[in-house]
Amino acid sequence: MALSMHKDNNNIMDSSKYVRYTPEQVEALERVYAECPKPSSLRRQQLIRECPILSNIEPKQIKVWFQNRRCREKQRKEASRLQTVNRKLSAMNKLLMEENDRLQKQVSHLVYENGYMKQQITTVSAATTTDNSCESVVMTAQNQQQNITPHQHPQRDANNPAGLLAIAEETLAEFLSKATGTAVDWVQMIGMKPGPDSIGIVAVSRNCSGVAARACGLVSLEPTKVAEILKDRLSWYRDCRCLDVLSIAPTGNGGTIELMYMQTYAPTTLAAARDFWTLRYTTSLEDGSLVICERSLTTSTGGPTGPPSSNFVRAEMLPSGYLIRPCDGGGSIIHIVDHIDLDVWSVPEVLRPLYESSKILAQKLTIAALQHIRQIAQESSGEIQYGGGRQPAVLRTLSQRLCRGFNDAVNGFVDDGWSLLGNDGVDDVTIAVNSTPNKFFGSQYNSSMFPSFGGGVLCAKASMLLQNVPPPLLVRFLREHRSEWADYGVDAYSAACHKASPYAVPSARPADFPTSQIILPLAHTIEHEEFLEVVRIEGHAFPPDDVSLARDMYLLQLCSGIDENSIGACAQLVFAPIDESFADDAPLLPSGFHVIPLAPKTDAPANTRTLDLASTLEVGSGSIRPAGETDYNLRSVLTIAFQFTFENHLRDNVAAMARQYVRSVVGSVQRVAMAIAPARLSTQLVPKSLPGSPEALTLARWICRSYRIHTGAELFRVESTSGDAILKQLWHHSDAIMCCSVKTNASPVFTFANQAGLDMLETTLVALQDIMLDKVLDEAGRKVLCSEFSNIMQQGFAYLPSGICVSSMNRPVSYEQAIAWKVLNDDDSNHCLAFMFMNWSFV
Repeated sequence: MALSMHKDNNNIMDSSKYVRYTPEQVEALERVYAECPKPSSLRRQQLIRECPILSNIEPKQIKVWFQNRRCREKQRKEASRLQTVNRKLSAMNKLLMEENDRLQKQVSHLVYENGYMKQQITTVSAATTTDNSCESVVMTAQNQQQNITPHQHPQRDANNPAGLLAIAEETLAEFLSKATGTAVDWVQMIGMKPGPDSIGIVAVSRNCSGVAARACGLVSLEPTKVAEILKDRLSWYRDCRCLDVLSIAPTGNGGTIELMYMQTYAPTTLAAARDFWTLRYTTSLEDGSLVICERSLTTSTGGPTGPPSSNFVRAEMLPSGYLIRPCDGGGSIIHIVDHIDLDVWSVPEVLRPLYESSKILAQKLTIAALQHIRQIAQESSGEIQYGGGRQPAVLRTLSQRLCRGFNDAVNGFVDDGWSLLGNDGVDDVTIAVNSTPNKFFGSQYNSSMFPSFGGGVLCAKASMLLQNVPPPLLVRFLREHRSEWADYGVDAYSAACHKASPYAVPSARPADFPTSQIILPLAHTIEHEEFLEVVRIEGHAFPPDDVSLARDMYLLQLCSGIDENSIGACAQLVFAPIDESFADDAPLLPSGFHVIPLAPKTDAPANTRTLDLASTLEVGSGSIRPAGETDYNLRSVLTIAFQFTFENHLRDNVAAMARQYVRSVVGSVQRVAMAIAPARLSTQLVPKSLPGSPEALTLARWICRSYRIHTGAELFRVESTSGDAILKQLWHHSDAIMCCSVKTNASPVFTFANQAGLDMLETTLVALQDIMLDKVLDEAGRKVLCSEFSNIMQQGFAYLPSGICVSSMNRPVSYEQAIAWKVLNDDDSNHCLAFMFMNWSFV
């Protein structure tokens, strides 16, 4: 018998009949559904017993009702999601059509300019054939130059609202011509593809004065909320030190004119910070759009004179701003334009690419604004949930405090109380002290960090130029391998600022003992371009005689810019010690690293660096580029700053320790940079030896020869007789092969691993030598190795059963079987111990 389903939500079809539920029955079922959408059979039977109005309904029919109710809920959510996507696509389609119209206008403009230039060339050529003296050509050029000279405005009265309104209206017109017109020749940034879930369309300027960037995108916030967020520049622009609104005047059309003074941080210790004196105009357009536009007030624009700036270089903001248009169905379409002139001639030549790069401006200002709005929009809609019970606004504040504290330390402004200490004859490290911590109360510092009998904050900082090292790669390595550069004793001294009785000043030294760290994620932005996390540094890794240091320490850490696909992005790793309680208002004393890419030098020969052939192969698997690509000439500026508290009578001791420590960190970073710099795999390169080991080719030959001697089998079939064939096959072997030292009264330390071994341990060849064998094997694995060690030394090898080991990032790794064998040198003497872990995988 054919039956048709009725669409009424109160009806349900059993296998042979309809059931119509009363409103009271539906209400009772809905109450249960709200508590448990999928009740068990016992719960359904209990429901029938507890609700007499459901007693005439069979349990099977109750089950079908819940099934259909879940299906309707799923369909409703899917319909809502599709409607949202459809609205986004419709808005994005409208945006793309407008962008297409703008590009067509730009093409027409360029065609016109091209025709005009051809005509001028023809005219000039004709003039030169009739007048050999070139004087007419010079006069023509001068006349043309005079024609394009910008209009000079008369000085406008600061007390005359009409004069300021005229500047505001001019700013509005110029801004709109950049946002939606062809006033600037925009070039879309690579990798910025439009779509319903993308950040938007991002472009940078080409051949214009200063640097400029433009972005447009969709957000699910109303225009007024978007305007409120964007005007609060301190909340999202990490380079903004302060933003003071000195005057507000309403306009007759319902808008406002503000006179503002803004200070920004310098990105390095090698150049002065910038400040801006601007007029900001907020108004509405006839179509309901909101506009916030801004420009600097100069002698050419007219208007009042801004406050003096003794420690800043006055930069100019050309007409910039935000166009916020309401979107059908809710949300907004945002157009952002940033156009500034940073006075590039006032900085050292090596740093000028930082001030001439529109891509860096786009990443640090334009894209940052769009990302911040999208972040708040998704947090407001509940799409993002953070663990740990902390509100998103609190986590954003912590991230901002870390950045501001680090930037304050790098810049060391006099009005914050910073003053320079004399150097020790070498200018590589700058030491600054701040003995007026009351200036910091209520910001990132706290009075509890300073001794009651006198003290302050000391900062040791340095900037250096790096060659051929991508900033994301360097910062990611520094984050994941802290023991490669950090000193546990110095970390402990930094953490002591939270205790009543600080430790004695340590002497900076290389990390003699490896320390293990565990990274606990707190939050990340929706584009995953920034991570906020807590790092636990385990104190048990230090020798037991340092009882005072044998405790866990905690760092609040912010990592950003480690996406290698971001063009012009800066990379940063900033951290501050915290105590176990980690309150929302915990005092923070940030230190860390900031790496900014410079424009590639294409006129210099590629400078390849490598530790050995194995390290070349390691980076080559994912980073090999053809010779001659400009990536090999990548330059970047690294800024390092470390802050410490001090007591007045120990200031000089802390300064000496800090100076020595920063020099040690600089040396470690240089060593790491040389190791991870992408290098071309070339047979002409002469491999250097691994530290404390034979040549890589010789070691590979010893490993394979010893395996054959002890087991009677070949480790792998040699496919070529060339000199480096064995090493290449060993390096690319699918099983994890690694060697460790065999020394009396010392824990075995790894000295070599192939690519699979490095992947299993989640490390690099540089950091491998800080990993000890007993830290990798679990307790069962260590017991098995101890029981089989005598067999290995007597028979030359032993098979180990399946087990679990731990990577350097504390991730468990399972393997089906392992084999250990002695590696003999050419004199048949014991050189090291080799392990091969077969069929391994992360658990």
